[in-house]
Amino acid sequence: MSGLVLGVESVPDGLASGLLAGVNPVAGLYAYMFGVAGAALFTSTAFMAVQGTGAMAIIIADVDLASRDDPIRALYTLSILTGVAMILAGLLRLGSFLRFVSNSVMTGFISAVGINIVLGQLDDFTGYASSGANRVARAVDLVLHVWEVDVATTAVGAATIALIVVLQRTVLGALGLVVAVFAGSALAALLAAFDRETALVADIATVPSGLPAPTLPVIADVPALIVPAVSLAFVGLIQGAGVSAGFPNEDGSETNESQDFVAQGAGNLASGLFQGMPVGGSMSASSLMVTAGARTRQAAFFSAAVMAIVVIVFGGVIERIAMPSLAGLLIVVGVGTVRPHRIMSVARTGPVPLTAMTITFVLTLLIPLQYSVLVGVGISVILFVVQQSSRLVTKQVVFHHDGRIEEIDPPAEVPPGSVTVLHPYGALFFATASKLHEQMPAVTPESRHAVVILRVRGADDAGATLLDMLGTYATSLRDVGSKLVIVTDNTRVIRQLRVTGAGRPIGDHNIYRSTRFIGEATRRAYADASAWVHERNTPDSDAQPGDDPETGDPEP
Repeated sequence: MSGLVLGVESVPDGLASGLLAGVNPVAGLYAYMFGVAGAALFTSTAFMAVQGTGAMAIIIADVDLASRDDPIRALYTLSILTGVAMILAGLLRLGSFLRFVSNSVMTGFISAVGINIVLGQLDDFTGYASSGANRVARAVDLVLHVWEVDVATTAVGAATIALIVVLQRTVLGALGLVVAVFAGSALAALLAAFDRETALVADIATVPSGLPAPTLPVIADVPALIVPAVSLAFVGLIQGAGVSAGFPNEDGSETNESQDFVAQGAGNLASGLFQGMPVGGSMSASSLMVTAGARTRQAAFFSAAVMAIVVIVFGGVIERIAMPSLAGLLIVVGVGTVRPHRIMSVARTGPVPLTAMTITFVLTLLIPLQYSVLVGVGISVILFVVQQSSRLVTKQVVFHHDGRIEEIDPPAEVPPGSVTVLHPYGALFFATASKLHEQMPAVTPESRHAVVILRVRGADDAGATLLDMLGTYATSLRDVGSKLVIVTDNTRVIRQLRVTGAGRPIGDHNIYRSTRFIGEATRRAYADASAWVHERNTPDSDAQPGDDPETGDPEP
């Protein structure tokens, strides 16, 4: 029953997906049929339905397939390339890298995709052929020529939307989509009897009476399609990860994002080989399959079989589906994609997430989606760096005689004849080096015979920028007869200090390796530093600024 519901619903949905992608709607139908069956063989998430998605269809529409020598086979080549990219991502276990894509960027991207879906269907919905450089410009052109819309076409689209909204709330549920599309097409047939023609699927495509034969990719098109294939893979994997998280296996077995990457890749290979467009993990199809009562992954195979039967037996009926009805279906999907509560949640988070969401939203509306996806990834990385650098906080650690340890704000300047222990909280890397330097006490001519102990914990790699900063700070301390001491738990950082030469102003004896006992190395460094300060501040000490902090001898 679950396969029957999903299979029947997927027929108009697949046609609409192909329409949204700007390709032969039958390619969307084949993508749904072979994509869901090919992926179901490998998914770790039993209820993951791999079909076309709105975001992926919009990206396909922005790829200039018409410029290729064979646009139809270029589409199949794009599907296969997308599958290869997904399989490689799965084999390389890149699922963990999805966490670097921030929620604010994805909210902006998905919201803009929803708007793009709506704007992209206005021509078929109204019967007016608008013009413009992008969907926004074409929508503006439509508004400026609103009197040129076709009333009959618009009536069919509007009736379909109204029926979808009403019927989905009845016992029909998801099948209400199918009923609404066929009811809208019946209205179009009725209007045609009164000489008010509307566009049909048959006007742009012929539904074959059998299943497609395998088709090989066009190798010459591969270089031009690599970037859109990577973008499609990225969007599909993001959406697939949402399916993995949202639909756990009933038997309690764990899902594996990387395994699901491979499965989505297999679905794309099957789709491309059998004349379909790129596909990915579909949240709506997976939800429909589970709601209809799916218990095992066999539901996906039943849905593919149902679609095959519909294509073979009822191909002529599919050709009579009205284009404005499919446009109305997609407009409902597009509106549902925009989640105002998520947008408001990001907006209330702070100016940085709001800025990232807004930039991604605007770019996704104005530039081709295969590039806006990559820009969104770049924005996510920049946002991550900005957030990490802004979270760095440095505290001074004070050891009391009764054994208590107190954390206070560090002094503005290094006090003379003192030991200052500093502990930075946050990630230490190139972007936080300047922030750390700003938070450390400034070295002045009065900062004589003092020691600054810096605890560097949790840093896997110091990096050249941080090492240079530590070397410069150590040199400024040495110039006034003071020194810097490093306490770290990472042998890699110690090696970098020694190999790069950044540790020369510090001295090997002033680099302490942490032990498994918390605070042990810091206390030892503090005791040694206190003895050093005491020796330098005794009345008979003749140490001078610029002397070697270890020996007290003048530097050469």
